[in-house]
Amino acid sequence: MGSIVFAAKITHVPSMYLSEMDGPHKGCRDAAIAGHHEISRRCRELDVDTLVIFDTHWLVNSGYHINNAPHFQGVYTSNELPHFIKNMPYDYEGNTALGEIIAEGCSQAGVNTRAHSDTTLALEYGTLVPMRYMNEDRHFKVVSISAMCQVHDLEESGRLGAAVRASVEQHYNGKVALLASGSLSHRFAQNGVSEHFLHRVWSPMMEQMDRTVVRMWEQGNWQEFVAMLPEYADKCHGEGFMHDTAMLLGALGWDNYEGEVEVLTPYFGSSGTGQINAVFPIQ
Repeated sequence: MGSIVFAAKITHVPSMYLSEMDGPHKGCRDAAIAGHHEISRRCRELDVDTLVIFDTHWLVNSGYHINNAPHFQGVYTSNELPHFIKNMPYDYEGNTALGEIIAEGCSQAGVNTRAHSDTTLALEYGTLVPMRYMNEDRHFKVVSISAMCQVHDLEESGRLGAAVRASVEQHYNGKVALLASGSLSHRFAQNGVSEHFLHRVWSPMMEQMDRTVVRMWEQGNWQEFVAMLPEYADKCHGEGFMHDTAMLLGALGWDNYEGEVEVLTPYFGSSGTGQINAVFPIQ
């Protein structure tokens, strides 16, 4: 049947869009954009038909949800950072069949999940920014899953990830990539000094924790990482409480995963937060 053939933890910092614009910050996120281009290239080589994004900018307060519209089109301005992302057009195809398969499989596995196909839900920029660089030609279909989960356990999100993979493998006829769209540490720079942190992490402690985590990923120390994930997400303000990371690891085997991560875009600071593009090998 179907298969998950690619997985990655990715950045979606709005300064990537700012990096395109003429002005003092032009080119500042070329490395992150290049990482997205490389992810797109690899997915095309693997004949991926759909990108499933765990989006930490989609906040939910009950259950898990899938933006499963058949088509996504519009012009987006961030209500959070309207001076970074404004009037950004988008146009992508959805995959309602896959979204329904995932929702049904997750719910049957005990993780209550709804796929919204007849909906006016817009995509969040945790999906839109990566798609701008990975999917400009609409080569891939897109399914977006809520990953800013306010009242959910990380272990439950891990079970969702495992159910996503099982659903694809058992009931879908195609190849899928999973993208955890969110930062590492996510403490934004304080208002009034944010301009000084455009390329920095908010605190030395958070930066050192992030760098330690990246080394653990590169060395495949997953049992240790999973054990520390709740405290790491809490004390380092993980984006979306790091539910995207939990979902990705759940799909890969949770603390039994043995892959050694390949960093595509080296760790960098952005507006106080810690960011990376990193490939998680499929096993």
